[in-house]
Amino acid sequence: MGYSIQRHLEYNAWANGKIVEFMKSVDDRLLDKELKSSFSTIRKTFYHIWDAEIIWLKRVKGESVTTWPSEISGTDGEDSFSEFLKNSQELVQFVSDKKRDFLDSKITYTNIKGNKYTNVIEDVLFHVVNHGTFHRGQMVTMLRELGCENFEAQDLIAYLRQQQTITQN
Repeated sequence: MGYSIQRHLEYNAWANGKIVEFMKSVDDRLLDKELKSSFSTIRKTFYHIWDAEIIWLKRVKGESVTTWPSEISGTDGEDSFSEFLKNSQELVQFVSDKKRDFLDSKITYTNIKGNKYTNVIEDVLFHVVNHGTFHRGQMVTMLRELGCENFEAQDLIAYLRQQQTITQN
């Protein structure tokens, strides 16, 4: 098992839990309010993170993806939150029993636009974490723009400190 990537995927799942927990406390209308960002609403940004995690998990499992999962899922509201968190945990579990040679191996895949690429699996997994962090940060900025405050820290060091506290107790 790749200790570093495993820890980062666990962090990613934890941070996803934090943003979902906060989103549940926000009026649904705010989640769909149009704002200037990579994606025009908080909900669309959320779905983008979820789509990416599903797509990359399928790719590292050797499966093809030809469309955005959110376009065909029909899942919304509370169900989307729980399915998103379930998928994040599935990614953690999938990698937990993998050996170094798996993480160092390459996958070749075709993206949704039809372009073919080859990447090292561990690099792909770090991309998933980095991608989620980037877009969760956008979501926090969007939420602040709408007047929402009192976020719990979602950065890696906050996760590591929490894990250290749990271990010490």
